[in-house]
Amino acid sequence: MVRVLAFAVLVVSGAATARAAAPLYEPVSLNIGLACQWQEACINKQNKAMKRALKYVRKEDPPTWRIHLCNRNASRKGQRVDWIGFDHCIRNTELRPPPPTPTKKRTRRAG
Repeated sequence: MVRVLAFAVLVVSGAATARAAAPLYEPVSLNIGLACQWQEACINKQNKAMKRALKYVRKEDPPTWRIHLCNRNASRKGQRVDWIGFDHCIRNTELRPPPPTPTKKRTRRAG
């Protein structure tokens, strides 16, 4: 009886720690993990680039167009973001705002 109880306590405590560490409850870690195919070296590089990029954005307050442009450039298949690419893009001083989109002239139809 004591062995069964001890085993149950170990299983429950192990499940609780596994649930706390599961990336399903932390979307940023899940995003980076999927983008890196769960390779630890890649995940570490992505985390470092993410922290560096977010610190730069907080400190320098770049224009909104630059953030949107870099988000589009760094996106991977929809919602996944390559943080290394975003970090390089956001710091690029050679970027210029995109040209305004031309508006179509409306023609009146006779009738």
